[in-house]
Amino acid sequence: MNVNIKRLSADATTPTYAHSTDACFDLYAAKNVIIEPGETKLVPTGLAFEIPVGYEMQIRPRSGITLKTPLRVQLGTVDSGYAGEVGVIVDNIAHREYYIEDGVNDYGEFYVIKRDAYDRILHTISGKEELREDEAYLRHTYIIRKGDRIAQAVIKPVEQATFTVVDALEDTERGACGFGSSGVGK
Repeated sequence: MNVNIKRLSADATTPTYAHSTDACFDLYAAKNVIIEPGETKLVPTGLAFEIPVGYEMQIRPRSGITLKTPLRVQLGTVDSGYAGEVGVIVDNIAHREYYIEDGVNDYGEFYVIKRDAYDRILHTISGKEELREDEAYLRHTYIIRKGDRIAQAVIKPVEQATFTVVDALEDTERGACGFGSSGVGK
């Protein structure tokens, strides 16, 4: 299948398959994006895709990033009718760290102040740390660098459903049991 892509940024990287048998291709960040703990950011790819009618592009996390960092790529769908830039939604699920400053003020009153913990380190998705002399960041802040493989995607056929309102649904073995009804053990 041929899929036309349009570069919307000079920094866009053409998607690639790491291995000839891979189902998914890699999507690359087109610019640097800093994500602090608790933040959600849109990472641009700098690309627009011409998805054939009857297909969708599914955006998925990369397993190495999910396993080794607190960054979580949100699942996404790019419909065949969408012609804009594809972006990747990324959450940093790390918890903010705090330190407690306490003491006694000039009036003899005891005080406690909870402050954000900062350092001069940015974490990268490759597991490296970058020391920054110019600025302090919340602890567990990550930088996604331009050119990093940030997500993977697959192009799959889709079927559109038609819906019929009925008074009753056919009986099944499972019925309406859900949310753990099959048990959690062996």
